[in-house]
Amino acid sequence: MSARGHIACLGAGRMGRGIAVAFAYAGHPVTMIDIKPRTPEEFARLESDALGEVRATFATLARLGMLQAADADRLMSKVAVTPASASSDVLGGTTLVFEGVPEIVDLKREVLGAASRAVAPEVIIASTTSTILVDDLSGAIENPARFLNAHWLNPAYLIPLVEISPGKATDPDVTARLKALLEGIGKVPVVCAATPGFIVPRIQALAMNEAARMVGEGVASAEEIDKAIRYGFGFRYAVLGLLEFIDWGGGDILYYASRYLEGALHSDRYRAPDVIERNMAEGRIGLRTGAGFLDYSGMDVAAYREQRLGALVEMLRHFKLARPPVVD
Repeated sequence: MSARGHIACLGAGRMGRGIAVAFAYAGHPVTMIDIKPRTPEEFARLESDALGEVRATFATLARLGMLQAADADRLMSKVAVTPASASSDVLGGTTLVFEGVPEIVDLKREVLGAASRAVAPEVIIASTTSTILVDDLSGAIENPARFLNAHWLNPAYLIPLVEISPGKATDPDVTARLKALLEGIGKVPVVCAATPGFIVPRIQALAMNEAARMVGEGVASAEEIDKAIRYGFGFRYAVLGLLEFIDWGGGDILYYASRYLEGALHSDRYRAPDVIERNMAEGRIGLRTGAGFLDYSGMDVAAYREQRLGALVEMLRHFKLARPPVVD
């Protein structure tokens, strides 16, 4: 696959536009393909709206120091929108296709199936769905070995993470090729099983519902809860992963805290999963035993701790919360 291969986005909505910005920024030509039959006037409005949003995004990135204002026109020259009637011509020359149409299984299957017949046999096709499993769509694909899910987080042009979810038929080489291409444009891809919610949406749903529940219970105001998340929960997990943080404190701490919350709040949603007890039984408590969810054997733990603490200090500086000591 060429380092500057032509990227096609099926759909010119929010996801297609975000992906177009991400790839054009990295030097790739990108075409957003409209999937609806429209009159010339209707298509002209869609094209103007889509390209206008992409141009406005580049202008915002320029104001934020991500690019020079003079570069915006050159980046815009890499982005195009084409009508559904011309999709075959575009798809015939693409090296990678992302589908970003509404979350309707039959619609996705129809659009993906047509695209799979129009592209070359080796071209990777990825759905950006956040809810539909890859195996529920792959049956519509010609040569499903080159098909998988690639879930971007909005705004797609800024959030580094892309969750890659291969299906039963996906060729492992396809997963590796897509991962390498995404890394090449500065993204951080992670591979996960084909399971509802992938990684981030599944964890995020629990956290968001709990935050909403606490507002409903009068635990704190929405403003106070969001402040707690921004300067505590989110602040910490921008540096330490969730499982890494369990290892810092120790899985046993989580186990006993979970038992207390389960009893005090009368809900098994706080119950620690079996893997926590299993790790405890095997002595995989975390940093203090050399292993937990992660392996710390052979690591300079003191240096590792200082590196992570240094990252937290940088976060304090970013939020303008770092203060000099009072020494008088």
